[in-house]
Amino acid sequence: MRPTSAEVSRAAAGVYAGLSAQMASVVALAVFEETRGRRLVRQVAAFGGDPHAPAAREVAGAATAFALLILVVVAATAACALAYLTWLRRVRPDVPGIALTAAWLVPGVNLVAPPLIADRAWREAGGTRDRSRWLVLLGCWWLATLAALATVAGRPGDGGLVGVGVPEVVTLAVAALLCAATVREVTVARVAHAAHAAAVRRGPEAAAGDRGRQRPGGGPELPALACQSRRWGSPEPARNRPSRAAGGAPLSE
Repeated sequence: MRPTSAEVSRAAAGVYAGLSAQMASVVALAVFEETRGRRLVRQVAAFGGDPHAPAAREVAGAATAFALLILVVVAATAACALAYLTWLRRVRPDVPGIALTAAWLVPGVNLVAPPLIADRAWREAGGTRDRSRWLVLLGCWWLATLAALATVAGRPGDGGLVGVGVPEVVTLAVAALLCAATVREVTVARVAHAAHAAAVRRGPEAAAGDRGRQRPGGGPELPALACQSRRWGSPEPARNRPSRAAGGAPLSE
């Protein structure tokens, strides 16, 4: 059974919420990195990382906040990935969930498969116009995603905790916005296609219903004829009027 338009729209809303939560957590981590991270690294290095050292109590609060931020970022990223896979399952119900997950996790495959799956979802959703615009959007999203991953993974150590700064936040934000745009394009096409298909299905049924309200001869119903007769002032047939064929006398007699 194919998911309804409401289910697809709710799944898309989940992706938007997941992307927003992920970006909010990354921004919070970057702010902590810029304001407290480098100093925290120097303080931990000063007492050799010994948790029992007297100086360890001074950084306990900052270290706890950093650990919580890392957990929030991981949880938000996992929730965003789950929301995106759920949305893909709604727009590509014919593809098994394990195959969609493998397309994102298997090394090498995850460099090519995700944009191909999104493009197939767009075509199956009824997207036929502005294909060149869609391909440009899809390509920009995937290039921005790869650039964001390369920026986060390839940043050299600069004395911070995790190396998340302004460049990483900007590239991740661009990738998130383009991802949301591709999800919206597919969702809008899917909902419009479903609405058109429903209208086509209702058309013959409505026509059949109109024909069912007519009498078998094809004309209007008898009550309608009676109303028309009264409206035009048609006299009612004379009752018990004698006729010559029946042997009655004419009216003048």
